Amino acid sequence: MTEKLGLMICGHGSRNKGAVKQFARLAEGLRKRFPQWPVEYGYLEFANPVIHDGLNKLHEQGCTHVLAVPGMLFAAGHAKNDIPSVLNTYQAQHPDMKITYGRELAVDVRMVHAAGARIQEALDAAASDVPRHETLLMVVGRGASDPDANSNVAKITRLLWEGMGFGWAETCYSGVTFPLVTPGLEHAAKLGYKRIIVFPYFLFTGVLVQRIYTAADGVAERYPNIEFIKAGYLNDHPQVIDTMADRVQEILQGANVMNCQMCKYREQVLGFEAEVGLAQESHHHHVEGLGAEAECKLCEEFCTGACEAKVKAAAHHHHDHSHDHSHDGGHDHSHDAKDHSHDHSGDHGHHHHPYPHADHPLGPKSMETGIKK
Repeated sequence: MTEKLGLMICGHGSRNKGAVKQFARLAEGLRKRFPQWPVEYGYLEFANPVIHDGLNKLHEQGCTHVLAVPGMLFAAGHAKNDIPSVLNTYQAQHPDMKITYGRELAVDVRMVHAAGARIQEALDAAASDVPRHETLLMVVGRGASDPDANSNVAKITRLLWEGMGFGWAETCYSGVTFPLVTPGLEHAAKLGYKRIIVFPYFLFTGVLVQRIYTAADGVAERYPNIEFIKAGYLNDHPQVIDTMADRVQEILQGANVMNCQMCKYREQVLGFEAEVGLAQESHHHHVEGLGAEAECKLCEEFCTGACEAKVKAAAHHHHDHSHDHSHDGGHDHSHDAKDHSHDHSGDHGHHHHPYPHADHPLGPKSMETGIKK
């Protein structure tokens, strides 16, 4: 029988309508790159269609081999665990359709070019002309309990710093790990630079990006002699779509290799030794399909941050402040969905291995309780 290929783009999902629309535009960009195949997309939670729905559409169109790629910047819990868990469950129910899983966007020269373009757009729109060597770049990552994913943000920072010639550069995170945006910017403001560029290394808009900008405004008020510039996030930059298209080609070429050398579930990563070999569990099954029910009703496409109180309350349920449920277990080097082994027995509640630095004075828990170093 002739194989019929299909492409599935897997996202996390957002309560923000703007973020959902932006992800859909990214998917449309992939449809244009692969017009010979059916292309569908879906989310883990908070938005429709869910991944299961997209796979159903591909199945109905007669696809026998689905190439599934995560619309994720780095490989933390969602890319390593939650998406493969959904794919494995679906393939077990549809043995006539093979699903092969691709890797995340990762550290890639095209992603660095896309990030550089967003930063340059902010510089071009600035009211004053400050030399690069008198400018500090602050790259803000999402933040995860996976040190490998966090370290990749720092690598992006260095590539942008050296590539664009800024006087200094720092990295901070929107949640889960440390330093958070406010303490990170407070530290940066003391280094003596005339301008600070705040760049969210995020794919799409939403409450996390708005939280970053709000934090930047707050620090800027305390340091009126420093010019603060807020750069835009990546969005559907052509280089981002190029990178995702390349991830699809990697699957077909057999070069689909996820970075497992520094994975805390496979190696004795400093400070995370207790997590080697932990079994994988996914907890997204109970929220899959939350679309209109979960959608934020407090703002339209532009997130105003009005839902911050609700997000903080939900953080106690999600164990962090960014909806990044990075409680993933070990993952296999092979990339057929069936080869990412997951335990689907037992409770799929929110079980997170304790983050070893949860009480760090620059981290989420300490910031919330008012602990100061």
